Amino acid sequence: MNKGELVDTVADKVDVTKKDIDLIIGAMFDSIMEAVSKGEKVVLVGFGSFEARDRRAREGRNPQTGEKIEIKATRVPVFSAGKLFKEQVAPDD
Repeated sequence: MNKGELVDTVADKVDVTKKDIDLIIGAMFDSIMEAVSKGEKVVLVGFGSFEARDRRAREGRNPQTGEKIEIKATRVPVFSAGKLFKEQVAPDD
């Protein structure tokens, strides 16, 4: 599902125009990205949490030549699914 399909799905569930839904979803994504980039953790209970984590420097290999290369330390965004999300994806039978 892409953003356009998400907008369509949400618009079908609520009585709001697709244009307004697109603005709301865009603002939500922007807000999450801004908070995480500032080092804040965003928790949406039942859905999951977004945060930034530091990835340490490590040694890797160039897949074409097999030559060892140094991969620099970096900061990456991470999403962790919440309990309800996990249960919906893989329900316990």
